[in-house]
Amino acid sequence: MELRKYIGRRLVQVVIIFFVILTVLFLLFRLAPGDPVSRMVDPDMTPEDAHRLKVELGLDKPLGIQYLVYLKNFFTGHFGYSFHYGEPVVNIIWSRLPNTVLLFTTSIILSALVGVFLGKIASWHKGKKTDSILTIGALVTHTLFLPWLALIMIWLFSYKFGWFPITGMISEDVWLDPDSGFIAKSLDVMYHMVLPLSTLFLIHFGAYLLIMRSSMLETLKEDYILTARAKGLEEKVIRDHHAAPNAALPVVTSVGLSLAFSINGGALTETVFTWPGIGRELVFSVSQNDYPLAQASFLLIAAVVLVSNVVVDVLYAYLDPRIRY
Repeated sequence: MELRKYIGRRLVQVVIIFFVILTVLFLLFRLAPGDPVSRMVDPDMTPEDAHRLKVELGLDKPLGIQYLVYLKNFFTGHFGYSFHYGEPVVNIIWSRLPNTVLLFTTSIILSALVGVFLGKIASWHKGKKTDSILTIGALVTHTLFLPWLALIMIWLFSYKFGWFPITGMISEDVWLDPDSGFIAKSLDVMYHMVLPLSTLFLIHFGAYLLIMRSSMLETLKEDYILTARAKGLEEKVIRDHHAAPNAALPVVTSVGLSLAFSINGGALTETVFTWPGIGRELVFSVSQNDYPLAQASFLLIAAVVLVSNVVVDVLYAYLDPRIRY
């Protein structure tokens, strides 16, 4: 019963927070300098034509009326049409979302697996040369400025050596070729993923390594580890089957939250590599004052992050009843 009450309170909090986000997003885009019509119309168009376009977009109505229409559209699942593309916002988001999920989910899972493995090794060799190398390497890569690293990767491996494409997700000659099958197209996407995936991996794996190392060091002090050693178990067995599974809990939580935040597509990464995902569309829509597309993108990110936080909180409450406040 206590757990149900805790979940109920968290759900109420999430609904309130989401409604606040909904309202703040509406106000931010309306109060920002500039308007979408000034970016859409031809300079040769008359003021009458520009006014007519504002009326069609509903931007001539008072802010309060726009807000009510905004809420109605949200609760009916209609996010409007993109000012720039002229297409339903839902169609644009669903066409970009798989690209973001593919790139960032792959990078997070790969970073977590490598980070956990190396963090386990670093903690087991605490104070030794192996620990120092891994820890320093993790700190250096984790603190790198992502756009700078991305540009270095492009300059070195695309421009200098010519090993990988500079930008984009696909090769037109492959995808327009009627003889290209599923395998050929999949390999082409993977080929374009190498540089952005490597960049994200280098940035993120260090965090998982440091979290796992710290958690392992704490776990190795527990009494059941001393008991396992007293029983004469091999050190490898103690490390891999007793300490590591318990120490990995904070990493699992971090991965869960990272997967949630990855829905924004890492706007900088997608912009630098011209990866057609949610993050790139978010940057473009904000710069063009494309209200419907920007609002829907932000709301998608907010919803996923809030739900993920609730899931993590509930899992923690289930595992540790002490936090059911």
